[in-house]
Amino acid sequence: MIGRILPKAPISPSGLPAESPKSQLCEVKLENLSRSCRRKRRGAAAVEFALVAPLFFLLIVGMLEFGRAVMVQQILTNAAREGARAAVLDGATANGVRNSVTTYLSNSGIAGATVQITPTEPATAGFGQPVTVRVSIPFGQVSWVPLPTIPFSNVNLKALTLQASAVMRRETVQ
Repeated sequence: MIGRILPKAPISPSGLPAESPKSQLCEVKLENLSRSCRRKRRGAAAVEFALVAPLFFLLIVGMLEFGRAVMVQQILTNAAREGARAAVLDGATANGVRNSVTTYLSNSGIAGATVQITPTEPATAGFGQPVTVRVSIPFGQVSWVPLPTIPFSNVNLKALTLQASAVMRRETVQ
């Protein structure tokens, strides 16, 4: 086998190979170069954070607000279902249905919703006829953050209304 024979590195008194003066010189140059680069980049992380942090926090708040909207929509759907269930039973009144819906919403921490019942008095619906309960609330009343109008667009978040409806057939004894 043909190979290149390298000279043995000198051994230090501790038994480890001693560094050559040339390798020590390279380490000093590398350390000086590294130190000068660090001086030039001092404060770069703070500037990068200042540029990225507002966008990051805006994204996080937007995700929380979207999650809140989905949660409130689900609560409205359940409240409308509870109201429709109360409306199709014998002896149901419009006030009883409204109380059922507002109780469900207040237990969920939502107030100020509008409840519409069709027909106006559920007891007037005949056997098997549909009874509809609609629940709506402006998103601004349930939002956790102040809602802006998005510049340069037609989107006005303050004007958004969350709504849900449930339809059930009237149950009655003939």
